[in-house]
Amino acid sequence: MTYEECAQECLRCMEQCNRCFDDCLKEDDVTMMAECIRLDREAADICAFAAKAMQSNSPFAKEICALCAKICRACGDECAKHEHHQHCKDCADACYRCAEACEQIAT
Repeated sequence: MTYEECAQECLRCMEQCNRCFDDCLKEDDVTMMAECIRLDREAADICAFAAKAMQSNSPFAKEICALCAKICRACGDECAKHEHHQHCKDCADACYRCAEACEQIAT
């Protein structure tokens, strides 16, 4: 896994998390989606930061990727609880792919 490949996974995940965040806000029971919404924001932010760190060859890229993997796994696990919503299923898939990519970079 190269930095470029991982950064692309991070950016795809960020996009999917932002889409899920927006779609969750449109659900009838937004309160039920609160944790999903919060983790979508967290994951989108760390994905953007991790992609930037790798693109700029930051000396902290591996540590940032390790944290990104942890947050993306948490977001994926939360979204997986709501897989009856397509946006959550898509987000969980993107989060798990990003987490795997970041874990490869971090080790």
